[in-house]
Amino acid sequence: MKATIEVTGLRKRFGRNVALDGMTFAVRPGRVTGFVGPNGAGKSTTMRVVLGLDVPDEGEALVGGRPYRSLEAPLTHVGALLDAGALQPSRTGRDHLLWLAHSQGLGKRRVDEVIGQVGLDAVARRRAGGYSLGMRQRLGIAAALLGDPPVLMLDEPFNGLDPDGIRWIRGLLRSLAAEGRAVLVSSHLMSELEDTAGQLVVVGRGRVLADLGVAELIETASRGRVTVRTTARAQAMEVLVGAGAVVAVTGADTVTASGLVAGRVVELLNGGGVPFSEVTAHRATLEEAYMELTRDALEFEAAG
Repeated sequence: MKATIEVTGLRKRFGRNVALDGMTFAVRPGRVTGFVGPNGAGKSTTMRVVLGLDVPDEGEALVGGRPYRSLEAPLTHVGALLDAGALQPSRTGRDHLLWLAHSQGLGKRRVDEVIGQVGLDAVARRRAGGYSLGMRQRLGIAAALLGDPPVLMLDEPFNGLDPDGIRWIRGLLRSLAAEGRAVLVSSHLMSELEDTAGQLVVVGRGRVLADLGVAELIETASRGRVTVRTTARAQAMEVLVGAGAVVAVTGADTVTASGLVAGRVVELLNGGGVPFSEVTAHRATLEEAYMELTRDALEFEAAG
């Protein structure tokens, strides 16, 4: 089976609400793909369509080249975490996994392997209803790993995890991708995806806004912004504005110029006799790049 998720031309309405408006992207093996967008962008609906939980009005979603509903023992093809609370609270964590394993023809040994893999050995025989959110997340990830699938799809897997847990899941996601699996991760935590994902699919209002490498996205968002540290702030601003830059004061001795590369800024300052101690090309964060892309795709926005 190919380790891929392929989403093509998905359209879906719920009454008057357009949830998906031509959603198209692919998740390839060997890397973590981040799936991000504002509330109402269509992320959850897309993931539900991939898993056959919602039926699209148009388009198709394939796992390994096949619709999810056609897969036999689907947990051996794709592992998913959509809702960490979707469990029977009176069951122990181990019994929850045993029940899932039995439905897929998997044995007890595999259950105990994934319990150890996600670090739940000490609480596996406790009732899941008493688990913290972080423990439920780990149990949900264990369920996704149960069938040793080539494709994984995780919705907000960082939720409820402490700093050690976040470091653990970063490493887990990278290692799963390094094994050649296709890994799709939906998250609102851009800082975690910046350290984990290699590809980013940014969506808004039911369609894809950008589908490119994380490094490329950050480079694009960083381009043409330079910070200058100088004791002659007014003189520096005059020279840079005269060269067509948009300049903003960012500190007592710093200004930021947009529209010029760092080398050109140095040339202009030297040519104008402006003293400076530092010229630094701005490196945007993934969050800054994301906010720029989705600025016009917000369904709900707080008043400024």
